[in-house]
Amino acid sequence: MRIRLLALSLLGVTIALAGCHHATRPDGSRVDKKGVVNMDSFESYISTHPTPEDFKKMYPGVQLMMPGMISTMEIRYDNSRFFPQLDKDGRIIGGDFH
Repeated sequence: MRIRLLALSLLGVTIALAGCHHATRPDGSRVDKKGVVNMDSFESYISTHPTPEDFKKMYPGVQLMMPGMISTMEIRYDNSRFFPQLDKDGRIIGGDFH
């Protein structure tokens, strides 16, 4: 009985600590999973015309709403859902948060 309780306790602690992992971007900066906070760095990143795949790697906490995707009508104030404007090659050239 005690062994099972100890095993379950260790499993719970392991799961709790796994959620504390802080991710980093390829450039070494810390990922904020709540949305974009620093708009200046975000706008300078968008000016590099990233691909959607690169965007998802750099900003994993932001939901990228590609043209044609269905979304809810909820209002988000944390810059966590980005609607991009794409060029003819599919690169992000602008957009806005909703």
